[in-house]
Amino acid sequence: MPDPTPSANPRTLRTPADLIAAGLAPESALGALAAVGARYAVAVPPALAVLIEAPGDPLARQFVPDPAELETAPGERADPIGDDALSPIPGIVHRYPDRVLLKPTLLCPVYCRFCFRREHVGPHGGLLAEADLAAALAWIAARPAIREVILTGGDPLFLSARRLGRILRALDAMAHLETLRIHTRVPIATPGRVAAPLLGALATAKPLWLVVHANHARELAAPQRQALALLARAGVPLLGQSVLLRGVNDTAPALEALFRAMLACRVKPYYLHHLDPAPGTARFHVPVAEGRALLAALRGRLGGHGLPTYVVDIPGGFGKVPVGPDFFLPPAGVRDREGRVHGLGGPLAAAPGAG
Repeated sequence: MPDPTPSANPRTLRTPADLIAAGLAPESALGALAAVGARYAVAVPPALAVLIEAPGDPLARQFVPDPAELETAPGERADPIGDDALSPIPGIVHRYPDRVLLKPTLLCPVYCRFCFRREHVGPHGGLLAEADLAAALAWIAARPAIREVILTGGDPLFLSARRLGRILRALDAMAHLETLRIHTRVPIATPGRVAAPLLGALATAKPLWLVVHANHARELAAPQRQALALLARAGVPLLGQSVLLRGVNDTAPALEALFRAMLACRVKPYYLHHLDPAPGTARFHVPVAEGRALLAALRGRLGGHGLPTYVVDIPGGFGKVPVGPDFFLPPAGVRDREGRVHGLGGPLAAAPGAG
């Protein structure tokens, strides 16, 4: 079992030898881990490594490489949600008319073994070149129909505070933009980065939402909670996004604990993503029908503000759609959380098939 003291893993684990020395893999796995690492980036930062209780536990499963990653199952795609096809210039993905993704970096503090961009992220990608960043910002500035920019990557909060601030100030100056959003793992993976310089960079004039990725309640330990508290006290609205993963959070108690932990950190559970079919991720797959049943089981166990929207990102770049449980029974009935059927009067009864 890995040593649970913070000093046991003082640096990010990046090599098979690092993982073996930390007790996260057996020595016999050296060759297999090296083969996976040759294709996909590996990084387990100290703040997460210390939370792993045993090889194969819900956190290790997310972050420690597995030989199964080199097996591509039917239906898995290198570009599962069509980012490449919808990228008019480097750093930009334009899927919806009113919003756009800006990817200023492909570096992450931790590399998730189920990542839908796993063919692109990693040290080989690095930062978006200055000329490409300038062109991406100019592309956004020239399109007044765009109302929101979502910074993603890689992890935008892994940028220096100075570089991130410069990008946000440039977006702040575009009159047609109404809101900004950042998708990040940093408060979970490297919570120490949430300090005065980063908080200063996030002080935008436009409304800015921070969407924090966490998949298991144990990821929200004391350092992570402190980082999220600093963001909340700075006035940054916090949303949570998670991926439904076999062996990580595929039970109602696990999801309930995760969403309660988010709420305790002032993070509103926003999206529960169905797994995107990236290569080598089949071991994490949970069928949609099972996901729907899990969300139905949480109805009544959590308040409405604790229930995220369960979504599928349609392969090929066709966007996200909600696939959560439906409690309406046409023409004018509903079922409650325990499956009992009830009739409804009034306007619903007068509109067969509505909803």
